[in-house]
Amino acid sequence: MKRSVGIDYSAFESGSIAFDYEGMMRETGYTLEEIIKIQSRAHVGNTPIIELRNLTALARKCAKPGFGARILIKDEAANPSGSFKARRAATAIYHAKKHGFKGVISATSGNYGAAVASQAAMAGLKCIVVQECYDSKGLGQPEIIEKARKCEALGAEVVQLSVGPELFYKFLLLLEDTGYFNASLYTPFGIAGIETLGYEIATQFQEKYGRCPDMVVCTNAGGGNVTGTARGLLKARADSIVVGASVNLAGLHMASDRQFNRKSFTTGHTGFGVPFASWPDRSDVPRSAARPLRYMDRYVTITQGSVFYITEALASLEGLEKGPAGNTSLAAAFALAQHMLKDQLILVQETEYTGAGKHVQPQLSFARENGIEVAFGDPKDEVPGENLILPSHPALIKATDVDLDHIRSSLIKTALAGGKVPTEGDIKFLAEETRKDEAFVKAIIAKLQED
Repeated sequence: MKRSVGIDYSAFESGSIAFDYEGMMRETGYTLEEIIKIQSRAHVGNTPIIELRNLTALARKCAKPGFGARILIKDEAANPSGSFKARRAATAIYHAKKHGFKGVISATSGNYGAAVASQAAMAGLKCIVVQECYDSKGLGQPEIIEKARKCEALGAEVVQLSVGPELFYKFLLLLEDTGYFNASLYTPFGIAGIETLGYEIATQFQEKYGRCPDMVVCTNAGGGNVTGTARGLLKARADSIVVGASVNLAGLHMASDRQFNRKSFTTGHTGFGVPFASWPDRSDVPRSAARPLRYMDRYVTITQGSVFYITEALASLEGLEKGPAGNTSLAAAFALAQHMLKDQLILVQETEYTGAGKHVQPQLSFARENGIEVAFGDPKDEVPGENLILPSHPALIKATDVDLDHIRSSLIKTALAGGKVPTEGDIKFLAEETRKDEAFVKAIIAKLQED
């Protein structure tokens, strides 16, 4: 890992629970200003902000008088590969090229793979994308297959695997065999690349509206989107509320072969969002730079059917066709806007491209083929893996708050696994990890000891 990333992770370890997170983040060696220049040379960034006036009007019809914030999106689909992940990839590929690597490898279901392939093509580097693609019957979701085609179109070799733990094992073998750079989603290079997105949001809003958005909603999976965006907002001294949003897939196990195709979302869902928030160091690097609990003010979930509904509404009301990942946070923003005042601004900080397999209809057809009931009704009746409920009225779209303190408690419990006795330095670190004070951490530890 040290050879493939160029980072000696042990240098930041304390020998206990704590590690030097900010020290690891500085290991990129690039300032925010330098990363902005790197991305600009690769045609990444400076994407437009679009106000969704018609969707805002619909939200106001569902809200109480005087409520219904203005809904806006940051159109990250304008990046070369069609998503915000071009920001992550541009930084990683630049670093790989600078240090003489002949190629890069990423483990991803799709959008990031396309971003890495795109940036690698610009830099003249070889690219391998390792993709969790099929169940044991050889069936892959339309969206996943679409992403594989895009990666191949951009010149990458795509290694497709069935669901399960072999993804990271094969990834490590390829790193060892090729000597390529590990363009992981979770290195400091990847997260620092997204900081430009948060910084850009703040500066563009100041120029256009004379203030920062009141709320920024980020689709949350592995946590890098929330982490990088929030860090960029902080560097711009923005005081926006940062909300993570995931599709509710409670009850479905992400490594289950049987359940793999009983979900209609491949990312941006609770199957990644909750476990990665409660323990970030479960990725393809020793220490993940994506640590969303440090930055989220709120974490909400939205149903699958609500996201598909908003995807259709965005196209029919605004003339904008965007993919499901960004529309996860848009569906949440639509619900949240109804509880904000009319003069407030709520921003969905990313959009993604839409290809054939990312359309609503292929995903719904695939759901029906896999025994999922698709119907109109109340989204609260949706049971992941059994049915998919499209709202019979937009007022039924609701964002449900996740208990962040429960996730914080889970993180602390995992950190103490194996009978570890925390030092004062560990307690301070866990307070930073959970965005709480040391008294909170000590109270959780005391409760765990009682149990």
